[in-house]
Amino acid sequence: MEIKIFADEQTAAQQSASFIAAEARMAIATRNRFLLALSGGRTPWLMLRSLAREDVSWQLVHLFQVDERDAPAGHPDRNLTHIRESQLDRVPIPANQAHAIPIEAGNLETAAMSYAKTLQQVAGSPPVLDLVHLGLGPDGHTASLVPGDRVLDVGDADVGVTGAYQKRRRITLTYPILNRARRILWVVTGSEKAGMLARLRDADRAIPAGRVRQASAVVLADAAAAEGLNT
Repeated sequence: MEIKIFADEQTAAQQSASFIAAEARMAIATRNRFLLALSGGRTPWLMLRSLAREDVSWQLVHLFQVDERDAPAGHPDRNLTHIRESQLDRVPIPANQAHAIPIEAGNLETAAMSYAKTLQQVAGSPPVLDLVHLGLGPDGHTASLVPGDRVLDVGDADVGVTGAYQKRRRITLTYPILNRARRILWVVTGSEKAGMLARLRDADRAIPAGRVRQASAVVLADAAAAEGLNT
């Protein structure tokens, strides 16, 4: 795992956008498309606004969600709400290439199976994504893979349903598809992440984030999140 440290959140977000754009250009040159999965969080919305200004052949990009909360359409708790505002409303990704998790389907288990089929239709069987963007929670969670949830043990499906976490159930990509990704980009900012970033670096499997494959991963962090790396 490669770790790059920047002075502040804004710089980390901008550098993350540049990293994604470079990966997009490389994938498009190699395979004529770019399959990107996005997580939520405050810093990612800054990152996506910067990414919208990058030189990318957006018509060849397929956008997926890493996870989504069970909340109404347009609700601020929904990652898709912010992805639309920060990315989809700013770049010409074709509508049929923006693959939202179908939370509104009503039954979360059915929605998860439907999203797994979408991933197979677009990214192959088993599906392989070019780049998955992940965040890191103060409790060591990533995507919606949270400590103690049964979804951590899913090994035979690429999409799973969680129990309630912060009062909402979620649909999330699971370890099998995360660990098949060609690249993993961790974007980690804030001093509250410092202890967990050190554990992520050490591949500590006691935290959910530590179970994500590190061979093709890069971490872009701000100085505050990196405070614990020298201990």
